[in-house]
Amino acid sequence: MIADPYAGYARLRAAGPVHRITGPDGLPVWLVTRYADVRRALADPRLALDKQHAAPGNYRGFALPPALDANLLNMDPPDHTRIRRLVSQAFTPRRIAALRGSVEQVADALLDAMAPHGRADLITAYAAPLPITVICDLLGVPTEDRHDFRAWTDALVTPDPARPQDARAAVAAMLAFFTALIDRKRAVPGDDLLSDLIAVRDEGDRLGEDELTSLAFLILFAGYENTVHLIGNAVLALLRHPGQLAALRADESLVPAAVEEFARYDGPAPLAIRRFPREDVVIGGVTVPAGETVLCVLASANRDPEQFPEPDRLDVHRRETGHLALGHGIHYCLGAPLARLETSVALTALLRRFPELALDVPESELRHRPSLRARGLLELPVRF
Repeated sequence: MIADPYAGYARLRAAGPVHRITGPDGLPVWLVTRYADVRRALADPRLALDKQHAAPGNYRGFALPPALDANLLNMDPPDHTRIRRLVSQAFTPRRIAALRGSVEQVADALLDAMAPHGRADLITAYAAPLPITVICDLLGVPTEDRHDFRAWTDALVTPDPARPQDARAAVAAMLAFFTALIDRKRAVPGDDLLSDLIAVRDEGDRLGEDELTSLAFLILFAGYENTVHLIGNAVLALLRHPGQLAALRADESLVPAAVEEFARYDGPAPLAIRRFPREDVVIGGVTVPAGETVLCVLASANRDPEQFPEPDRLDVHRRETGHLALGHGIHYCLGAPLARLETSVALTALLRRFPELALDVPESELRHRPSLRARGLLELPVRF
C-alpha cells in the first residue's frame, strides 16, 4: 500500500463501496472508496470533523495542544464558517496571484544552484525548499528562522514509533515559534499574511489567540507538505511517461490543466481528514453507526473508472474534471490556488531549464514516505 496503493484501492472499489477495517491503531475505520460516495460524503453535514462527535474509545488521534488544534481541519459550522470567512479576507485570490513573480524567482534561484552539479535529489534541492520559502514569505517568517520547518513537519507526518518524543518536541517547538512570531507581528505589523490575519475584522469579530496560532500552523504544515509531494509526484509521473513529458515541453500552455491531472493521478493526500457521523448514516448503501471513524479515500475516488475513463492512464490532455485531491464542499482546501500556482511554476521552470532531465537511479530504488496519509517520495534522484 505504500509503494503502489492503486491496485489495492481498485480491489476495494470492486468489492464494495464502503469497508469496515481495522486501522493502524487497532480501532475500527470505515473506508469510502468510490467517487460518487466520496464526493457526497465530503459535502455531507452529518459527517463532522470535530472530535467531540467521536464515540468514546473509538478514536485515538495525535493530540495537539489547544493553541494548534483550533484549526479548520477540526471544526464544523458555525465555528468553521466564521473562521473561514475571516481568513478569506486576508487569503485572497489576488494575493495568491500576486505571488507568481516571487515564486518564479525562488524556482529560478533553486535551479541555478542545482545546475552546475548535473545531478540532484529533486526533493531536497527543489520540491521541498520552494514551497517552504514561499509559505514563509507569505506568512512573514524571517529567513533566519526557516531551517527547522522541514524537520518539524517530517516528525509529525512520519513519526518514528521508537522515538515518540520527536513528534512531541516538534509540536512544542512549533507552538513556541508561532506564539513568539505572532507577538512580534502584533507589535510591528508587516506586509504579510500573518499581520493581516491579526488585523482582520468582520463586524467586530476577530481571530482569537489559539485560532491565530492554529491557522499559522495549518498554513505552514498543509501548504508545505502537500505541495512538496504534488511537485515530486508530478515530476516522477512525467519521467515515467516520456510521451506526456514531450507534450508539456512542446506546449507550456498545457501545464495548468496538467497539474489537475497530476493531482488526480497521484495526489499528495490519499485520505481526507477523518469524519464522525453525528447520527447513523447510510453511505453507498451501508449503514455507518454514529461516532465511528469515516475515511474518504481520495486516491481511490480519483481512480474510479465510473468517473474517469482509463483512470490509471496519465493524460495531460484529459478533459474530465472534478478530481477530489483537494477536497470538496465547505472543507475544500483553502490553499488550493497557492498549491496550483507553485506546482505550475515549478514544473514550467524545471522543464525549461533541463531538457534532458532523467531519473538517476533505477525505479526499483525509489522509496515513498512510510505513511498512509501522505503520498510522496523520500528522494527523487535526477540527472540533467
